[in-house]
Amino acid sequence: MPDEETPVSSDEEPPDGWYVDRRAWLIGAASVLGATAAELLSPALPTAGESAPEDPTRVPGAAPSAYGVRSRFERAQRVTTATHSLTPYQLLHGIVTPSSLHFERHHNGVPAIDPHRHRLLVHGLVDRPLMLSMDELTRFPSLTRTLCIECSGNTGKEWKDPVGRTVQETHGLMSTSEWTGVPLATVLAECGIRPDAMWVLAEGGDAAAMTRSLPLKEVLNEAVLCYAHNGEALRPEQGYPLRLVIPGWEGNTCIKWLRRLKLGAAPFMTREETARYTDLMPDGKARQFTFVMEAKSVITSPSGGQRIEPGFVEIRGLAWSGRGKITTVEVSMDGGRMWKQAQLQEPVLSKCHTRFRFGWRWKGEEVLLQSRCADETGYVQPTRAALVAARGVHSSYHYNAIQTWKIARDGLVTNVHL
Repeated sequence: MPDEETPVSSDEEPPDGWYVDRRAWLIGAASVLGATAAELLSPALPTAGESAPEDPTRVPGAAPSAYGVRSRFERAQRVTTATHSLTPYQLLHGIVTPSSLHFERHHNGVPAIDPHRHRLLVHGLVDRPLMLSMDELTRFPSLTRTLCIECSGNTGKEWKDPVGRTVQETHGLMSTSEWTGVPLATVLAECGIRPDAMWVLAEGGDAAAMTRSLPLKEVLNEAVLCYAHNGEALRPEQGYPLRLVIPGWEGNTCIKWLRRLKLGAAPFMTREETARYTDLMPDGKARQFTFVMEAKSVITSPSGGQRIEPGFVEIRGLAWSGRGKITTVEVSMDGGRMWKQAQLQEPVLSKCHTRFRFGWRWKGEEVLLQSRCADETGYVQPTRAALVAARGVHSSYHYNAIQTWKIARDGLVTNVHL
């Protein structure tokens, strides 16, 4: 029988000798991890008698709905607060986040905007200021990309202590969607960019008038004025009817409900880049304009709040980088002393979630479970000790240290720091 360090391709059955029979393993895996996780992390499911016929082959099914709904047996939900909501990654599959479970962050509520009245003003250091309606914007040549957006505060409560109970609570401020819109460069070319334009101010039409200064050269490369995600119009929480999306940059720069772009020669020094989204360093100084989200990974199953039992366990998780593509993900069962390479699931896209898998057999011992990733620039996700040594513990943003889940002898998984 192989030892627990032997990696197993998750696309294959465990090798002979790992279990008595395949059916028992499948039943065990479902009941051990799935059912227990559901009990711990979701409301109780309705009983079969309450929600479904005993024999569905003898009862005509329901008529289709005009706008699809999920099965009544599914209970994945966002955790919501007054200002944000968290995606339940312990219950999701693949890399695309369902639109209804996409994380959300706002600064003064979600505005109700009539798309027929909405306008985008482009002005400042341009040759021809423009005021564009949504109809005019959607007539420009468009593109679609699958991208991850991560809030700079994702995992931010972990700077000092292991606060989050579940992966939803530690890493829920990120999501991946298919985004569709017009390249920012296309619209600015229509306006004519003056030579002295170096920065662009992006402003939202919400009650906070959320505003950020962005270096023009960088955003011209990839920024998109988006009006759709996951194949339909943006949802109000995602910036309906128009949102700026900058691949790989912190979520607050992806201004929602976008109504104004102003080109200037210097940063505009708004409240959000002076009093808010800065990184407090160990010497007491605040670091500004740290837009790029560094490489990061997390094991989503098994993860905090779940419980496992001895036997085969497929370790599953997500890795991503604001610098480009993920190249490798490794997992450790001993707190980082030994690492084994995980399998990356296609597609592996730039600045997007990449799912990874690692087949493993748990024997009931105490385990410190971790993952770490590297991206195509060679950047390697840091240990918590290395990150704290460089950044201190007084910031709220850009925490990307290796996450540790402790599996106790009774199988319960908890969030710990090493």
